[in-house]
Amino acid sequence: MMDVSGVGFPSKVPWKMMSAEELENQYCPSRWVVRLGAEESLRTYLQIGIEALPFFLFFHGGYWQSGSKDESAFMVDPLTAQGVAVVIVAYDIAPKGTLDQMVDQVTRSVAFVQKRYPSNKGIYLCGHSAGAHLAAMMLLANWTKHGVTPNLKGFFLVSGVFDLEPIVYTSQNVALQLTLEDAQRNSPQLKVAQAQPADPTCRVLVVVGQFDSPEFHRQSWEFYQTLCQGEWKASFEELHDVDHFEIVENLTQKDNVLTQIILKTIFQ
Repeated sequence: MMDVSGVGFPSKVPWKMMSAEELENQYCPSRWVVRLGAEESLRTYLQIGIEALPFFLFFHGGYWQSGSKDESAFMVDPLTAQGVAVVIVAYDIAPKGTLDQMVDQVTRSVAFVQKRYPSNKGIYLCGHSAGAHLAAMMLLANWTKHGVTPNLKGFFLVSGVFDLEPIVYTSQNVALQLTLEDAQRNSPQLKVAQAQPADPTCRVLVVVGQFDSPEFHRQSWEFYQTLCQGEWKASFEELHDVDHFEIVENLTQKDNVLTQIILKTIFQ
């Protein structure tokens, strides 16, 4: 076992003072679940083909190595019922895809939606866990090389990881094979304060669940603070009585707090 506290890291960063066992624990969301269990909530996805609608793009979690778009269509009903077009974005998970490739695929997906539906009423990106990281990377995207500037109006970053350096020292990296350089290059926490919003009215909501681990709380709060240091229109929410999984599973409920925040943001 590797003790990351003994390799000369600055003491002010909490995760760098943790043993390998504790760091592993912090980045294993299932260990922070306080409920007795829950069924996966899967809903039929009715694709809407009308162009002049707000578009909600969802990026699934799974530590960049599990999950799929087909398993992630559970939240669409409350949104499509209100006239929102929902797109579940696929990307090649590890070990097939590298993190750089995933970011590129997600970027191309956002650009494709804008090109295919140029009269959209706004594109809103939502990601959970690893998906929140991929969504956050879109804050840094160079849209010029894709020949389009997406009409991005909002980001919903749910229980995300924004500084990937700790992941390098966990078992999650067995499939990812991230080097420290890879992690730094793909860490929006390190870069977003210097990025310029294409639309200064675009809102970025950082959300974390009450029962997420302390490291997930730290990551979300510090990313929110970094956004505020830049020119981003950012806000932060801690949702009570939910863990890392319930926070997104509950999007099946039209009266759920996060569902209502999303709809209010889209239709404000």
